[in-house]
Parts: sequence; structure tokens; C-alpha cells
Amino acid sequence: MSEIDRLRLVQGDIAEQEVDAIVNAANTSLLGGGGVDGAIHRAAGPLLLEECRTLGGCDAGDAKATKGYRLPARWVIHTVGPIWRGRPEDDALLASAYRRSLETAAEIGAETIAFPSISTGAYRFPITRACPIALRAALDGLFRFPQIRELRFVLFSDADYAIYQDNLSKLQQSRRERS
Repeated sequence: MSEIDRLRLVQGDIAEQEVDAIVNAANTSLLGGGGVDGAIHRAAGPLLLEECRTLGGCDAGDAKATKGYRLPARWVIHTVGPIWRGRPEDDALLASAYRRSLETAAEIGAETIAFPSISTGAYRFPITRACPIALRAALDGLFRFPQIRELRFVLFSDADYAIYQDNLSKLQQSRRERS
């Protein structure tokens, strides 16, 4: 099965995904926040915050894993994407957040993983710019880590889902043309 066949798009709540690991679009403190971060912390319960307090935070572009506690996912991979400022390093930091999350998933033995659209909410990274970076990093990670059987992007809004669907369709078409 090719990398692109192992990638799925779903619309819904990432905190409800029944996968080995979900990715949390966290802030550098790892102590909870709004959006995806807040939803995951609320669903996982107070033990997630207790474990996050022991991690010493996380730099932008990096990732750290905790247990999933009350979530259907066994693990939470906390990653910090960049706050959009229009700098050249913003793209590299976003790609690194996805890459480090996939490396962490491989380290903990996750075979199924669900990602949100990192940095496109409160951090204001333009989703039309972030989506191709996310999809490229996902496909690269699936190539590097064949033990990951499924990678889901879980998009909350209709608009975000449509952007990811359009970009994925273009990637699939491009791959068919090269075959």
C-alpha cells in the first residue's frame, strides 16, 4: 500500500479519534490552552495536565508524548507549531512539527495517528499555505515509517476539510500523471 493510500481525511473532533496516538497542537508550556489543545486536555482529564507539568515544555517544531488517559487514543503527541509571522522559518518550523510528531509516533510504536491542522487556528498560519506543508510532511513520514498504517488529518470545519481535500486530490492527480 502506498503512502497516499495510508492517508485519510476526516471531519470531526480529534479528541474522539480511536487511534493509537493523536497529535495535540500545543503551546510551548504544554499546560493546556484553547482550540484543539483545550479540547484534548478537557477530554483526557486532569492526569494529562499532571504529566505535561513534568515535561518542561516544548520548543516550536518539536514534539513530546504523554499517555492519553481518558481519550480513546492511547497516546497524545504534543507538538508546537509556529505562530505565523510571515518569516521564512515559519514554513520550516511547521514542517518540523509534523516531522517530529511522526518520529515520536514511531518511537512509541503507534501504527495509527491523527493530526489536526497545526498552527492554523489561534497561531494564524494561513491554512492554504499550511496544508501543502502538512501533506508533504505526512507523506514523507509515511514513507520513512512504514509501520504507521494510517495517518488521519482530522479537520473541524467544512472549509478546512475542503482545503485539505482539494490539496490531496491535486497530489493524487500529480502522482497518477507521473506513473
